[in-house]
Amino acid sequence: MKAIEISSFGAPEVLRVAERPAPVAGMGELLIKVSASGINRPDVLQRMGLYPAPADASDIPGLEVAGVIVSGDAQALAVAHLKVGDRVCALVAGGGYAELCVAPVAQCLPVPQGWTDIEAAGLPETFFTVWSNVFDRGRLQPGETLLVQGGSSGIGVTAIQLAKAFGATVIVTGGSDAKCAACVALGADHAINYKTHDFEAEVLRLTQGRGVDVVLDMVAGAYVAKELNCLAEDGRLVIIAVQGGVQAEVNAGLVMRKRLTVTGSTLRVRPVAFKAAIAQALLRQVWPLLADGRIKPVVHAVFPAAQAAKAHAAMQASEHIGKIVLDWKQA
Repeated sequence: MKAIEISSFGAPEVLRVAERPAPVAGMGELLIKVSASGINRPDVLQRMGLYPAPADASDIPGLEVAGVIVSGDAQALAVAHLKVGDRVCALVAGGGYAELCVAPVAQCLPVPQGWTDIEAAGLPETFFTVWSNVFDRGRLQPGETLLVQGGSSGIGVTAIQLAKAFGATVIVTGGSDAKCAACVALGADHAINYKTHDFEAEVLRLTQGRGVDVVLDMVAGAYVAKELNCLAEDGRLVIIAVQGGVQAEVNAGLVMRKRLTVTGSTLRVRPVAFKAAIAQALLRQVWPLLADGRIKPVVHAVFPAAQAAKAHAAMQASEHIGKIVLDWKQA
């Protein structure tokens, strides 16, 4: 099969098309003929040598795919109500940038009715991540307010739509007026251009000094202290990336006085059973929203698979709104 491999750690140009042996599905797994692969920040970090794949995962980058089931564990397929020939999207720990990809059956979901494979390839990583962190760890409730750092990212556009669908008020930050406008068009109640406004002051102004109930943070670093100030009593800060650095200052007195929770997670190394539980929650509570159009795909750009380097350069330029996807039909 054709695959995109990391020839050495470095700039986007280190990605190259290669021939690799076709993977074989094992117990509890299925094999997907990949139509499209989603691009995510962890792929960029892996390419740079900053985020190694788990020991039991493929060294080929890529954490989400969409395509057609070509084979698999018959018993596991039956339990999941899937069969050969079905269109699915899947969360994987690696190996997504390839014409064929093995995935745990429990981490596969049917392509939502009316969605293309290009659109579906951008679902798993962001929807699993947002559900696990905003709703499970962050415990966002109807009527509460969520602050999303980086509202125009793949994670951001997902968080906006899911939070609004479940009755929350959403405030986002974005790096330009155009990004902020796009977030509002997707349903965000307020969008703050962090390059021209102090997001802490704006959040407190918008909430009449109360603060927000949950913060979804992809920056960390110096943002953490400001985010703690933005939280209402009993607020929850959930950190899922450290683009601003791993060191942060925490006012422990503030945490105690406001009864704050500071938490975070990574998803890639979690066991299949953990991800399977998220998949089932999504299937029950979110997939109907995708099928009836209450949540819409947001695909910024599609690149032929052979142009994975250009796709990574686009990701690093941070000008995208929504998802960047590789198309294997144009490989």
